[in-house]
Amino acid sequence: MGDIINGKAHAKNIHEEVKARLATIEGTPHLAVVLVGDNPASKVYIEMKQKACEEVGINFSLHTLPQEATQREVLTTIDRLNASSQVTGILVQQPLPPHIDKHNCVSKIHPSKDVDCLHPYNVGLLIAGKGNVLPGTPAGIINLLDRENISLEGKHVVIVGRSDIVGKPLAFMALERNATVTVCHSFTQNLAEICSTADILVVAIGKAGFITSKYVKEGAVVIDVGVNRLESGKVVGDVDFETVLDKVSYITPVPKGVGPMTVATLLENCLRAWELNHE
Repeated sequence: MGDIINGKAHAKNIHEEVKARLATIEGTPHLAVVLVGDNPASKVYIEMKQKACEEVGINFSLHTLPQEATQREVLTTIDRLNASSQVTGILVQQPLPPHIDKHNCVSKIHPSKDVDCLHPYNVGLLIAGKGNVLPGTPAGIINLLDRENISLEGKHVVIVGRSDIVGKPLAFMALERNATVTVCHSFTQNLAEICSTADILVVAIGKAGFITSKYVKEGAVVIDVGVNRLESGKVVGDVDFETVLDKVSYITPVPKGVGPMTVATLLENCLRAWELNHE
């Protein structure tokens, strides 16, 4: 049976580390979150972020616009937060309503306040291996592997999913750690065959239980990024946990795996954004 990686415990340690570092600075980071509409899932995620900020001593404010808000109104809100000397980090909660261009929104955030690492400038630095802030979920995954003493060097890392917030940035970050990286997506042929060659398999596709034992190499490390709610209300990942558990060396559960590490990385980014705004 593989070892189950306790992301919640590692995240708690990061919270304590951030709290200790905050005690050494003269000032307080302030995270401003922009929410457009009333998506229930978004509200849950925002509550998690607010709670984490309050636990470590980061100021938090929520700026809510109605579902029918225009692009101009969203950009005006971001402009106001950019101009505020009190706000050191800005996050636009996604998903946004269909009529709002998310790329325009994240590009409007000042790079030094971009705690999601979605601004083109910060993405460019990430690709160059010189990121000021790191994208939450990919950085959380790398941090999780580091804290479990799982090296990426020389390993074959297969990432299933090529999103801008997980798959693509994680691929560059794994390359920086000297891994050999394969990125798979909905057009990939022979997916099971490719996945079964992975030393480290990362899955982020949003399909409950899609990855079964035939996709997993004996002794592989499996990182499950998926969060799917079944009709029963149970939350599960993209990996069929029970069928692969005996085959892997390490695996992240859902929940209490990658999710808490994403929030922990946000706290680290809030502190880094404060530093950037005061350099």
